Amino acid sequence: MNREDFPMLKEDIVYFDNGATTLKPQCVIDRMNEYYSHHTSNIHRGDYDAAVITNEAYDHVRDIIGHFVHADPSCCIYTSGTTMSINMIVFGYMRYHLHKGDEVLLNKAEHASNILPWIRLQEEIGFTIRYVPLEDDYSLTLDSIKSCVTSHTKVISLAHVTNVIGDVRDVESIGSYCHENHILFCVDGAQSVPHMKVDFEKCHMDFLSFSGHKMCGPTGVGVLIGRKELLEEMKPLCYGGGMNASFEEDNSYELKEIPIRFEAGTPPIAEVIGLGEAILYLERIGLEKIHQYEKELKEYLLSKVKDIPTIRVYHQSSESGIFSFNIKGVFAQDTSIYLNHYHIYVRAGNHCAKLLKDVMDVKNTVRVSMYFYNTKEDVDRLIEALQNSDHLYQIVL
Repeated sequence: MNREDFPMLKEDIVYFDNGATTLKPQCVIDRMNEYYSHHTSNIHRGDYDAAVITNEAYDHVRDIIGHFVHADPSCCIYTSGTTMSINMIVFGYMRYHLHKGDEVLLNKAEHASNILPWIRLQEEIGFTIRYVPLEDDYSLTLDSIKSCVTSHTKVISLAHVTNVIGDVRDVESIGSYCHENHILFCVDGAQSVPHMKVDFEKCHMDFLSFSGHKMCGPTGVGVLIGRKELLEEMKPLCYGGGMNASFEEDNSYELKEIPIRFEAGTPPIAEVIGLGEAILYLERIGLEKIHQYEKELKEYLLSKVKDIPTIRVYHQSSESGIFSFNIKGVFAQDTSIYLNHYHIYVRAGNHCAKLLKDVMDVKNTVRVSMYFYNTKEDVDRLIEALQNSDHLYQIVL
């Protein structure tokens, strides 16, 4: 689907590392080059023609984002990515609203970006982190969450789609439950927003974070969305030019309105504009179409791999394009190097989900993460390489 839009796919490769970062379509590359070639300027500083064009393009991306995930554009903050967005939530808001004795619910399938900031803040405040148990297939259910909630539970923070298991959490039901019980609901959308329709309002999210580079956009840019009343109470992590209305010799200062107060300094202007183009590109294709296609491609992969007895698959039923496996008796990175010999690009390691080993009893896996530009022919090339893996170490060594 739409493979002709991606310059990198003109090479003889199978790109299965979309969970780490996606390829970029020509329209995104062209839009960023247009900024650099025709109206390079800073934002909200100049009054000349190029600056006016840049201002309009940069500011309009908030409207694009708001429409894309059904959120108030004025509550869409540009960040460097999901990691920074979550850190802003934890250290800009939660630091001033959590207390000793409070509880935050996480789970062991989460990415480091949704665990380490909480651990660091817990050291400072002394609240309790509790890990919701996963099911036998490593998925997370609302019932498991409910079993862990107490009168001290203040926050539930989770990935909509996890980056190793690929399970799609029922964020609508979880969000409704949090809303009804006055629990703050934080969602890491890095692996979901690029692949399926996400509705910030409908799912009662309090905060949503995602990254541009995982959704056909550039690196170095992401988004934090929050409910307006929460953002009004959140403190910026970075202070400087652009985010203040005034400051005086007596050390008094006044910040600008949200979201500008959270965007000090010169932002990644070309990247924001590129992100806007990437979102418009995905909308032209259709998120529902993308999600359905990925599910069908995943089912095709599963139907093929089950006939290879040396392959251990770590999940079967998740409705995402993420597929984690190992060749029995082979270190994950050796498998990745072997597949690279056939120009098949996958990811090997713990995928920044370092607590998942406590549940899966395996530290490293090989991850295939698919996107709409992957094909059944890509899968067939992977299967053929895995079927011939008896000579793996002759290639690796």
